[in-house]
Amino acid sequence: MMPTNISPAPRASSNSKVMNRVLFWWVGCAIVGTLAGCAGRPAAYRAPVEPDRTAASAPGAGSQGAMPAGSAVGPAVAPAFAPGRSRWVPVAWESLPGWGGDSLFEAWNAWIKSCEKPQPPLAALCGEVRRLSIGSPQEQLEWMQSRLQPHRVESLQGEATGLLTSYYEPTLEASRNPAPGFGVPLYQLPAGMAARKPWFSRQEIDTLPEAQAALRGKALAYVADPVDALVLQIQGSGRLRITQPDGSQIRIRLAYAGTNEQPYRSVGRWLLDQGLIKDASWPGIKAWLAQNPQRQQELLWANPRVVFFKEEPLAELDAAFGPKGAQGVALTPGRSIAVDPSSIPYGAPVWLASSGGQTQLQKMVFAQDTGSAIVGAVRADYFAGWGPEAAELAGRMRQPLQMWVLWPRESLTR
Repeated sequence: MMPTNISPAPRASSNSKVMNRVLFWWVGCAIVGTLAGCAGRPAAYRAPVEPDRTAASAPGAGSQGAMPAGSAVGPAVAPAFAPGRSRWVPVAWESLPGWGGDSLFEAWNAWIKSCEKPQPPLAALCGEVRRLSIGSPQEQLEWMQSRLQPHRVESLQGEATGLLTSYYEPTLEASRNPAPGFGVPLYQLPAGMAARKPWFSRQEIDTLPEAQAALRGKALAYVADPVDALVLQIQGSGRLRITQPDGSQIRIRLAYAGTNEQPYRSVGRWLLDQGLIKDASWPGIKAWLAQNPQRQQELLWANPRVVFFKEEPLAELDAAFGPKGAQGVALTPGRSIAVDPSSIPYGAPVWLASSGGQTQLQKMVFAQDTGSAIVGAVRADYFAGWGPEAAELAGRMRQPLQMWVLWPRESLTR
């Protein structure tokens, strides 16, 4: 997930097993050269304004330790083919904007994360990827150019420019029990949801005794602001600093566990449709709320979907990475993206180029997540990390995007 551009988490993680089976089938089609005729793929999910995660690193170009540009383009490659919702067109390495200017240390760490749950044919590269984690930038660059073939990602209609948004992991103060200033509950999955689909809406949860009885005792923690709780649900996961009953503090992660299966409705879109705002980013939404506090409940109820969470410990090592995405591996700030898995398979290295008012990006990232608004060929959601800077970037980013999938050459010649 969670603005015009906040969105998934992990969220989307609940679909990872299904997506992995789809990806295995998808790659099988590619190997025998029949992807263009494969059909029946499930749609990814996510919403268009402040995208629902129920799916910040500076640009690499010119960064310290940048690699010298390489010139090898490798052997001849197969013609363009159409995996799912996208069309892949083989290109020379030199055509990638900024190629050779990215410092790959963080990217390599994200690649090793992907190798924890690799898919064929990417799995065959993982031994070399691990060995090259201590290689020089030049060795890494030359290896990539010899083993991978870049493909420009296009829509089936040939459009190569799409949309990049961003999401992040909110960090909130919380209380284990309701307390002065902490009265907004964040719930785990209630029992008996299977007996009622869809389950109670957000408004019904707030107003119906039957819904409140089903959630009694299911609160994991309480936060101060219902809008922050909504943002947390849209993003799909978050970090809490919890004050315990004895006054001590612990840090935990709330990970996506499921939803009430109500449709997701963007509160930014709700405001835009009524002509109430022109800026549907989270800063714009919060500015409107500051001027119209009496309409806060109305805005919250405009989105009937509620996300439920599960609690996870947040050890020091875990805190260095984001939540698990739909691939089933921890996300790396600035190096993980959410994609439409019917266009780009999980674990794929991707060269990303985007220029806009929020940031300039020319770097290698990895397709490790998805979300309900991430649909189509040239579409990605950039994991910014956590903290105020990540929140600001995710809350405002909405800019043009180009992508190139870096795919193993061997799989293209079989």
